[in-house]
Amino acid sequence: MTQHFHCGRFVLNAGRPLIMGIVNLTDDSFSGDGLRGDSEAAVAHSRQLIEEGAHILDLGAESSRPGAAPVSAQQEIDRLLPVIEALRDCGTPLSIDTVKPEVMRLGLNAGADMINDINALRAPGALEVVAASKAGVCLMHMQGDPHTMQDAPHYADIVSEVAEYLAERVAAAEAAGIALNRIAVDPGFGFGKSLEHNIQLLRRLDELVVPGLPLLVGMSRKSMLGLITGRAAPERVHGGVAAHVLAVERGARIVRVHDVAATRDALAVLQAVEDY
Repeated sequence: MTQHFHCGRFVLNAGRPLIMGIVNLTDDSFSGDGLRGDSEAAVAHSRQLIEEGAHILDLGAESSRPGAAPVSAQQEIDRLLPVIEALRDCGTPLSIDTVKPEVMRLGLNAGADMINDINALRAPGALEVVAASKAGVCLMHMQGDPHTMQDAPHYADIVSEVAEYLAERVAAAEAAGIALNRIAVDPGFGFGKSLEHNIQLLRRLDELVVPGLPLLVGMSRKSMLGLITGRAAPERVHGGVAAHVLAVERGARIVRVHDVAATRDALAVLQAVEDY
């Protein structure tokens, strides 16, 4: 089924899975790939991810790992803008991973096409910034905040609670003037969830699929994979590929990953079998 996701200057076909490649400009990435604000390295890494098959680039300059220290809006802006300006004509949509409306506004003005917000546009003014643009947006579920979210996450029924939260945020975005064809949703693996919660979400991911709203998932190198495999973050490539293939089989349309080439090959095999 053809499903169009309007993302700034681009209209993406989300009828088939899309790969969002992670470009991490932070100092303290959990995954060991932080580029520490090195814009030249970020641009080179971005171009490599495009060659490997990324359909979207997700640029982030503030870590959201459990316990991460916040950074100022100005630091985010100083790190993001040179990369956006260097890549805005690369032919691939640029997403900004931020919770701050001022960073969103300046990033969109510089040429970004999408906002990826772990806070689901709850910050004052965030809805209005995105509504005034043509950008796509991803609204994510998170219980608590990055400082406290893994202290003692608790749910009566995680799937229904995540679905209810995402539906409420989609309704808020639509009421603010953001068209549904610009919205994706993310259940937030690892954001206020135990290993059991994450596995329940993945098992029942199809229950979160809403026609017309691409479901984005990101499990790449996360601690849930470490708990399952016993491997350190940089060694979780194979576990991540398996998790994202399972997610796509259950209805995910966008997968946010560090390891683009491996994910692309695995999804190509899956697609060939489904198309046969």
